[in-house]
Amino acid sequence: MRDMRQTTIVVAVILAVVTAAACGKKKVATGPQPPPVEQPAPAAVTPNPPAPERIEDTAPVPQPRLADDSILNKSLDDLNRDSPLKPVFFGLDSAELDESGRAVATANAGVLKKYASWGITIEGHCDERGTAEYNLALGERRAVAVKTYLSSLGISPDRIRTVSYGKEFPFDMAHTEEAWANNRRGHFVITSK
Repeated sequence: MRDMRQTTIVVAVILAVVTAAACGKKKVATGPQPPPVEQPAPAAVTPNPPAPERIEDTAPVPQPRLADDSILNKSLDDLNRDSPLKPVFFGLDSAELDESGRAVATANAGVLKKYASWGITIEGHCDERGTAEYNLALGERRAVAVKTYLSSLGISPDRIRTVSYGKEFPFDMAHTEEAWANNRRGHFVITSK
């Protein structure tokens, strides 16, 4: 009697599991279905298709130039260590791009057009003279001036961030006119590829 009860319970459990599994696989009615689309019969394959006629008067189609693989394979650290983007230098107490600054920024725009996926940050830097507040504001104006110029050359402003470091990260640690001129700059950092 006891074995019969156990068998009945096992059979009931199995039926419950099978019923639950079957209920979970019910198809939901979605309305009338369109008739199946007939697929065309595959065309006969010609073992050796005829070569197209050569037209002598057509100009060759120019192929797009691929970016330099050696640059594409570099990490961001390596790119920034040997950056193809050069800094733009500014005059004393100035955020105006002079002729040489525009020439450098124009060359950098050419690089950015070639590597259109790159994102950059332009860091505004100043020399050690002036207050921290003054230099932070001047560094910001310098970075924005470079960004504005690059945008006028067709570089999307969405690719360019700006930051000012004022006098906090000098390029040249000396306390000379030459060192101060090297520290008044818009520095380019590649932040994404």
